[in-house]
Amino acid sequence: MTHPEAAPAVPRTERSLATRIFSFPAALTTLVAVSVFALARNGLGDPDIWWHLRNAEYLVREFRWPRVDLYSYTVFGNSWMNHEWLGELPYYVAWRAFGLLGIKVLSLLILELIFVGLLFLCRRKSGNIKPSAVACYLAILLGSVSFGPRTVLFGYLYLLALLFLLEDFRSRGAARLCLVPPLFCLWINTHGSWSLGLIVFAIFIAGGMVEGTWGRVEAARWSGPQLRQLGVCLVASIAALFANPYGYRLVLYPLDLAFHQKLNIAHVAEWSSVNFHDARGKIALLFLVILLLGALFGSGRWQLYEMGLALFSVYAGLTYVRFLFLAGILAAPLIANFLSFLPNYRPELDRPAWNALIIAGALAFMVWTFPTGKQLWQSVDREYPSEVLPQLSFLTPSDHVLNYYLWGGYLGWRDPQFRDFIDSRVDVFEHAGVLKDYLDLLDLKNPFPILDKYHIRYILFPPDELLTYALRHDSQWKVVFSGEVSVLFERVEMPTNSASGAVCDSSSAAILTPSAPHDRPPKSP
Repeated sequence: MTHPEAAPAVPRTERSLATRIFSFPAALTTLVAVSVFALARNGLGDPDIWWHLRNAEYLVREFRWPRVDLYSYTVFGNSWMNHEWLGELPYYVAWRAFGLLGIKVLSLLILELIFVGLLFLCRRKSGNIKPSAVACYLAILLGSVSFGPRTVLFGYLYLLALLFLLEDFRSRGAARLCLVPPLFCLWINTHGSWSLGLIVFAIFIAGGMVEGTWGRVEAARWSGPQLRQLGVCLVASIAALFANPYGYRLVLYPLDLAFHQKLNIAHVAEWSSVNFHDARGKIALLFLVILLLGALFGSGRWQLYEMGLALFSVYAGLTYVRFLFLAGILAAPLIANFLSFLPNYRPELDRPAWNALIIAGALAFMVWTFPTGKQLWQSVDREYPSEVLPQLSFLTPSDHVLNYYLWGGYLGWRDPQFRDFIDSRVDVFEHAGVLKDYLDLLDLKNPFPILDKYHIRYILFPPDELLTYALRHDSQWKVVFSGEVSVLFERVEMPTNSASGAVCDSSSAAILTPSAPHDRPPKSP
């Protein structure tokens, strides 16, 4: 008989549900999510977002894909492909709904999906949540090079989906390969990283073409039916790549990048090699050390395709810093396996109260420190020349402005009548020779003939650039605006016999008016 003052017993099912919600794995998952948030919450961090928004608006309004440049006066009308159009649309929808805050929320959501999904992939491979979390923390640090509202994030999300499908086929033989061709169809229309996915798929297939054991490396040969399924899937995936608005030209774009955009790869920061003297380089070094120690002292064995993925991730990540994100995703499951000596999670030792405190604290931190729209615009104002926009609004299309490379997309988005000299769509400017001229200007190599070639009347540059210093001491140029972010110079007298460069008249370009951001704080008069 129950004592009348005794508290009613909590049903077993309710206790089990609470234990699962506030379990140690749930706490570790929350810590992975809050780590991503802490590194990605501030600012935007990607100058491409502005012309991405402009491209998406053009597509929504005109119902067609641009095939020529519409934004500059230097290459206006030149052939150009918008090879990331599908990845731009979600950011544009987020912008239209919530302004910069919507873009920030979307980019954070994609990053959380990538790394929480990677945590589950690592746990599936290793069977242990603890080393899986450690491997994910390392991947987060490596991937921070690409944190921001970038279309490549969708590519890494597709890569993660591909790894899940391939692991499912390897471990269970489940016939879900039918999802791979549609995945590549989405991928090629979203971002050029589809080529990396095709390499990963090829390594996976090649790892089962032989059978044997070589030290701690082993391989099991695909069965006949498995090899036929993989072959059909690969052919169908390649065929799916041609389902895009630009046809074979978009399929060949990665080759154009690799062989015809040498200046892009040589001078854009994210295409540089890893510098082991900075913080990111030291993280990359730690990544290499863990892989090496795991290979030497780990108790597990390497599958041949796993070794292939590890070698590919190391080569890509060390060769180009932007691929550290890729290296983190591909290597995290291997590192989780190497750390399998960490003790397994034991539910009977779990402490739901402490886990609940950790989860609540992490969620409170994210809510409390989440940036507002006003804060995001303030971060934009610290990086881009919003201070000079009133002066630029009085210029005509014939008043050619030499703008700083990272500002071109922003200036065109804020003022659709502005035609830039260059922006971060590097390919079209390199093919036309404009990028080389711009780099020569930065190094003060024959600057005045180049300025005459493009009939430059105004120059908008940061205060600490070498070209800015030279213009301040040149009597042919005067400062018409000077602020914390930018300096605007005007040529005192335009030369009468300027060299006639291949400059297009931008007055006939279609004017695309961006929607006014509703969360933009009003500027004082």
